[in-house]
Amino acid sequence: MKTRATIFLLIFAVSFSVLQFGCTGAYDAFMNLQRLQFKLGSVNNFSLAGINIGGARTISDFSVFDAAKLVAAFSSSKFPASFTLNVLAKNPNDGTGGTKNTSAVLKSLAWRLFLDDKETISGNISNSIEIPGVGQETKIPIVMSLDLYKFFKDQGYESIVNLALALGGVSGSSARIKLKATPTVDTFLGPITYPGELTIVDREFRSQ
Repeated sequence: MKTRATIFLLIFAVSFSVLQFGCTGAYDAFMNLQRLQFKLGSVNNFSLAGINIGGARTISDFSVFDAAKLVAAFSSSKFPASFTLNVLAKNPNDGTGGTKNTSAVLKSLAWRLFLDDKETISGNISNSIEIPGVGQETKIPIVMSLDLYKFFKDQGYESIVNLALALGGVSGSSARIKLKATPTVDTFLGPITYPGELTIVDREFRSQ
């Protein structure tokens, strides 16, 4: 019901703007909101219990000192991790195919982070980001900090370390990550929020 009400309000806002600002401007604002596309990019600067794991492929790649530090952190029931997840945004309003070349300003991107389909932390971007209408990717770096022990303690030490390596090790990727996000885009009507969450993955660009 909440989603339906939001959609109704969005349609009402667009309809009202047609009366005040003209059909073309309102239509462009609404379509600009719909066309933004998002995809997960790379994972950078992964740190686990204060150790940069970017050069490791397997658990055996850690030095004796780093391995002892990781075991000690897990034994203390805390396994803090931090990394930068790069979200890629694309604005296909580049003036081709009958579209109008327009930039979009992303005011907000409220997100929920899922690792191996398990919901963990949530947050938002700290600043507005302009996404030019050139059809190219705009990188949105989001710094993540969470305690992996809190969410994955039942899986054991090796499983958590292997998850971290799969994300931020030598061959790391965002394949085991999903973001469920609600973008808010600035328009001449004011900020407009998507009527529902968008699931952002690494396989393809997705839009509302």
